[in-house]
Amino acid sequence: MDALLIALLSCLLGEIGGQGQLLLLALAARYDRNAAVIAGLIAATVANAALSATAGALLGPMLSGDARLLFLALALLFLGAGLVWRVKAPDPLDGWPLGAFLTTTLGLFILGFGDGPQFLILGLATRTGEPVLAAVGGVAGIIAASIPVVLLRGRFLALLPVRAIRLVGAVIFLLSGGVTALSALGLF
Repeated sequence: MDALLIALLSCLLGEIGGQGQLLLLALAARYDRNAAVIAGLIAATVANAALSATAGALLGPMLSGDARLLFLALALLFLGAGLVWRVKAPDPLDGWPLGAFLTTTLGLFILGFGDGPQFLILGLATRTGEPVLAAVGGVAGIIAASIPVVLLRGRFLALLPVRAIRLVGAVIFLLSGGVTALSALGLF
């Protein structure tokens, strides 16, 4: 159950103001088809989380307990560092001849590779041995952070103190990642 809650809250916080939200904002404005964009969001998020969780389930048994904990620490540090970086707007995929659903699905799927929340799902699946719960929590967090952007467009990001949320999240993830790394190395 820890994997579910940690993934949900971490992915929710990790997505606020990120490139995924900015791409969704551009696609929602471009297509003005909320249902298709949300369906594409769900498809891409489920596919990325399934890949991350599967990789974590395969990788976990190959690592010792301390190595799995260190892997999770690296995922937390990676997510925290990603929140500190300024986010630049991704390519709005203007030239893609596909419809709203396929453009959203492919765009978010590709953007998700190497993204902090996806790496966190991988780290949680590796550490906890509960890849399904890590994936479900991650999907729920990402979707909860992303659907309001589609429905409210730019008003959602204007309502939130995005920079402050990202900085507080960065501090939380960097500190928890650092403590987890020290614990994995036997220094704490």
